[in-house]
Formats: sequence, C-alpha cells, structure tokens
Amino acid sequence: MAVAASTPIELIEAVYSNLPKNLAWGRSKLGRSLTLAEKVLINHLSNQDQDLERGQSYVDLLPDRVAMQDATAQMAWLQFMTAGLPQVAVPTTTHCDHLIQAREDGKTDLVVASENNEEVYDFLQSVCARYGAGFWKPGSGIIHQVVLEQYAFPGGMMIGTDSHTPNAGGLGMIAVGVGGADAVDVMTGFSWNVRWPKSIGIKLTGSLSGWTAPKDIILKVAEVLTVEGGTGAIVEYFGPGANSISCTGKATICNMGAEIGATTSLFGYDEAMGRYLKSTGRSDVAQAADKVAEHLRADDEVTENPHKYYDQVIEIDLSSLTPHINGPHTPDLAREVKALGSEAAAKGWPNSISAALIGSCTNSSYEDITRAASIAREAAQKGLAVKTKLLITPGSEQVRATIERDGLLADFEALGATVLANACGPCIGQWDRSAETEHEKGTPNVIVTSYNRNFPKRNDGDPETLAFVTSPETVMALALAGTVDFDPIEGTLTNDHGIEVSLSVPVGIELPPDGFDPGESTFVPPPVDASEITVAVSPTSDRLQLLEAFESWDGNDYTDLPILVKAQGKFTTDHISMAGPWLKYRGHLENISGNLYLGAVNAFSGYEVGHGKNQLTGDTQTFPEIARSYHQASQNWVVIGDQNMGEGSSREHAAMEPRFRGGLVAIARSFARIHETNLKKQGMLPLTFANPSDYDRIQEDDRIAVPGLSGLTPGVPLTVDVTSGSGEVWSFTANHTYSDEQIEWFKAGSALNVIKASL
Repeated sequence: MAVAASTPIELIEAVYSNLPKNLAWGRSKLGRSLTLAEKVLINHLSNQDQDLERGQSYVDLLPDRVAMQDATAQMAWLQFMTAGLPQVAVPTTTHCDHLIQAREDGKTDLVVASENNEEVYDFLQSVCARYGAGFWKPGSGIIHQVVLEQYAFPGGMMIGTDSHTPNAGGLGMIAVGVGGADAVDVMTGFSWNVRWPKSIGIKLTGSLSGWTAPKDIILKVAEVLTVEGGTGAIVEYFGPGANSISCTGKATICNMGAEIGATTSLFGYDEAMGRYLKSTGRSDVAQAADKVAEHLRADDEVTENPHKYYDQVIEIDLSSLTPHINGPHTPDLAREVKALGSEAAAKGWPNSISAALIGSCTNSSYEDITRAASIAREAAQKGLAVKTKLLITPGSEQVRATIERDGLLADFEALGATVLANACGPCIGQWDRSAETEHEKGTPNVIVTSYNRNFPKRNDGDPETLAFVTSPETVMALALAGTVDFDPIEGTLTNDHGIEVSLSVPVGIELPPDGFDPGESTFVPPPVDASEITVAVSPTSDRLQLLEAFESWDGNDYTDLPILVKAQGKFTTDHISMAGPWLKYRGHLENISGNLYLGAVNAFSGYEVGHGKNQLTGDTQTFPEIARSYHQASQNWVVIGDQNMGEGSSREHAAMEPRFRGGLVAIARSFARIHETNLKKQGMLPLTFANPSDYDRIQEDDRIAVPGLSGLTPGVPLTVDVTSGSGEVWSFTANHTYSDEQIEWFKAGSALNVIKASL
C-alpha cells in the first residue's frame, strides 16, 4: 500500500464503484430514502449484517484513511508498535503542527521548534517510515488544512486523532475525530466501532452578504444547539444556501461542529467543491465525483421533506444572518458583534483588546485571508492603524506561499502584523506571551480570534484571558478599533488625521486566480523497503516512553474506592489534561500524568483550582500529586464529572492518564462522545447518573462500590453503592452505553489488549 502526498484516484474510484449497489441495499434495508451521511456510512460498512438504528446500534466501519497530528500521534504510534505488525493496513499520515510554539515569528519559531522537538520529530518520521505511513514535516501546515488540500474527497471516510477532523466535511467527506486507540484499530486492519449516529439537518436558505461570513453560521448553530446538542449525531447541511458557500467556507462550518459535540458535519457535493478540487490540482477527483454526483448528496425526497428524515431540523436564513462573536470560555455563548460592547460593560469585561489573531485550521483559507486583507489594505489607505497586537497564522505551506505571492501577507505586515508559522500555535495553547510587556499574566484581558475554541487557558495558559471567537474579517475590524464595543457595519474609526472613517464591506476571492503555489515540498513518503529502519525510544527520555499494557479486569467487583476529584462545571479535556507546555510530554505517559485534572474546579469549597483532599493522608494537594500518591499505594479510585465531561479535544491522554494512575470508574451527568469512547478503549468504566441530581449527593469522603460487574450487559444499568464518611450507605442507578464488543475491551483491560490477543 503506497502512501503519497494526495489520495490516489484508484482508491477514490474504488469507493465510488460500490456506491450504486450499496445505496440500493441501504434504501431497501431502511425502507426509505437516504440522507447523505447514511449514504457514506452505508458505503463503508464492514459488512451488511448489522442493525442501523440511530442512536442505538453499534456498527463496524472501514474508513479509507487515518490522519494524525504530532501531539496525539506519539501515543497512537506507541500503541501501534505494541501490536507487532509490519506496516499499517490503511493509508496513514502524520502531520507536525501542534508542537511549534508561537513567540517571535514564523521562521524563527520553526527553527526553535525543530531544535526543541528534534527527538519527537525523529521518532515520528522514523516510525512512519518503518510502518509505511506518510510524514508531513514541521511547517507543512495544520493537519486539517493539509487534509482538505490533499486527501479529502466527496463521499470518502476518514478518522483522525484530532477533534477538528470534521473540517474535511467541507469536501463532502465523513471525517471523524477519534482517540489514538480508535486510530490504531483501523491502522491494524480492524474495523472502527461506533454508534450509528442520529441525524441533524440544517437547511440553509438565502445567501451571505456584507460582513456576514460562513463562521457566523456555525456560531449561530452553536448558540442554538449548545455544546452538547450535537452529541451522538451527524450534522448535515443542505438547501439552496449551502450551494452558495465556498468549499473552504463549508470546511469552517464543519470544523467547528466539534464545538457542539457532533460526531461530524458535512455538506453534499456541489460545484464549489468541484472548483476547489480543480484549483488544488485534483481535477481527476472532480471528474470522478461528477460521474456519481447524485450519490454524493442526500436523496431529493430527503431535502424536500427534511422533517421526515432528520431527527432534528434547524433552518437558517443566510440573508438575515448578522456577524456574530462567541465567548468567553465556551463556544455556545454567542451574540451579534454589535451587542458585545454593552454586554462587556454590564459584566465588567475589559473593553480594550490585548491581541487579535487571524488564521488556524478553521479560518486560514485563501478566501478568508483575502477578506481580512481587503480591510487591512483599505485601512492603510485611509490612514488607520491597528490598536492591538495582530498575529496571522497561515493554515498550510500552500496557503502561505500563495498569499505571500499575491501580496496579501504584505497587506497585514504594512499594519505591523506578525506572521506566525504554518501551525496551530496560539490555537492549541502554544503561545508564549512572556515577552509582551503590555501583558501581565493573571490580569483580565480580552483577545479576539478566528479560531475555534475559547476555553480558559486555551490560547496562552492565562486563566484571566477572555477569548472571543469570530470571523477573520471581524477580527481585523476589531484590531483596528482596539476595543470590543465597535460595530464594523455601522461604526466609524478616527484616522491619523483625526477624520472619522468607516470600513467598506470586505471583499473576498474564493480561489487564487493564478492557482495555488505549493511552496516548499514538505512531504516525506515511506521508503519502499523499511526492513533496515529501527524505531528507538531511549529509556531515559523525558519526551517518549514505551507503553506497558494495562492490566485486565480481575473479575471482581469494584469496592471501597475513594473519590479523587468531583469536578464542578466545565470539565473539558483541557481541564483533564491541558495542552500548552504539557504538549512536550504527549509521548511520555508518566510525565504527562503530571497535569492530570490540574484544571478541575473542585466541587467542594475551600480549594484552589486543581487541588483536593488526599484521602490517604488528609493533606491538601494538587490532583496530580494525589493521583501519584494513590498509584504508589496501589489505591484505585473514582472520578466524578458534571455535564458533558470530556468536552473538547480528542486527546486520549485524558483517558490514559487516569487509567495509568489507577482510576477505574468515571461517573458524570453526561459525557462528550470522544472522551467516553476513549475511556472505554483504555479499560476505564464510564457511567452516567440515571438521576442527574444524584451528582449533588456525592460527598468528599464518600467511598464508591460498583457491584455486579460480572453481569455487565448492554442496555442494563448498574447499581452504584455509596458509603459516607459516617458509614451511611445509599445507592443510585448508573447507566452505560457499552456494546457486547466494548464489554470485551473492559474485561481485557483495554481495546488494544483485545487487538494484540487476536493477532
């Protein structure tokens, strides 16, 4: 199996060749017309002897490829290495985008990153070469942008070890963010097991105009559905308004579907996708898609009568949609841009903006940059200057080279902007602001970004940074104003001559008229013969650590388990296993466990964030210290979460760390999809309160028991016994979502143990 810098047309044609017969079977089995998501999923079933009940059935699927970013790839590859296979079973790539810290500028930061991360980059390149995977060097760009440019194709299916993998839905692909263990399943030739999703249809009418951008669509959707509204569902966009949006605009919308917990999001194949494919050198893919176009969109009956076919339908009139901005601290807190100033004043948020950031995987397309650059160019002509720090992040080397050639970077630099490396940078917490004399960590400050997430500490590690997310053009306008109380549509700015001027409507160019400039070649294919390649991991390394298998379940019930932490409110993966400086330890399970629950807000009063009571000593310690203490004492434990536990990233470290430190059970009011799956994959038992109010009854000194584990059965709740510090015993009912296959993961100690035993 050859891995190249793009998806071979032969693979795509093979996928398309099966569409007519498989979709005919699907219509017969379900007795109705099919949504687009159903078409793609049905075409990738491992076998047809499977139930397809939305939100209930678990199915086995065969994705076309796997893509991993460097932070999560380390642990995924370390798991794959234990399987003992000679090479990966499906096309697989690793992309170096997360470990590059933003501090000075793109060129300087890339050099520093290459030096500081040499051991990790060498490991990733050698392991890719050894096992037949493609390797994208640091500086290539953000994984999702590179995938969109090179690998995504309409009707395809991929999984990626990053929650924003659904970006590829902008090209009509089912692309799902997963943990590394899921990726290893597929890399080893096993099917990918997932619950058959529910379906949310979003009908778009009208068309965008003026200052309104595709970003505003997903901000509105997040406001409507909230961070949990998409859980267990695929979000499918359709309608005349969908056809008016560019391919990269569609990708922006799908990318941020992760912020509503959706399994993935996608659009049907249309002319915009065809134009993008041709512009990125994939005319053969466009031609192949054109031949089966009817199969690459929902059936006509579905779009004509959506309420019959989708579990939920939301209608958005793009013509009446206005520019929006969300934040702080959660992606579903949205309002019109013009309303932010008054809200900030009412809530005591700073009015001034400390930094404005444009780019990331979400909004760094050629079209995005041209719209923001048109404002920058006009500003310079009108004598305006930015009032805050302005940072630009190209999404890929191809985008960077093209916008530099076309003079767009110069438009930003003329206003004093700093161009960062083609990497995640501040979006993933890799932003070093220590040299900023005007920024003092711990002081409330506001930033505006065109990124996707705005959790506390997400961008710069500062809990007092209030991050607001909006479109690139709105970020540019707010950078010129320097304050959040500016309406780019109606407001005016004072130029260097003291004259009040307004900003014109931004002008975007969908695709570069002169085509894309590929820039520097950064792809490394695997060698034909990898027999002489060794993958070495030093036993003294503090960055990489070989894995030992988790112990299998001993057949006994869980008894007398202390509660390590009961978290209150947001308990995202950033709270469980934060990024930023901790990214350097993503390949070292013991060292990365030093951040376990460090961001958790203790539900019991009297503790700083990340602190709690060590039940063995009575001392107040950080949660990582308590976990280490329990681990050394062979004391297993329980973690209690609130609503939507594990929201955010796909990082499986948020499941591997507690399992490594002796965690056995996670109980929450609800779980984010990826995190719940990651817990199952690593052999930890995720349960939800049947009565959510039982969460409130859990006290600090309680001990937890889970009897009846030998009878763990799909669809049958468990009883959890709670013994209080005074000896009082009470019980509550806990639900789970285990399938028969997943119960075997639990018994074996992890899904990986199941794979190893079968090879």
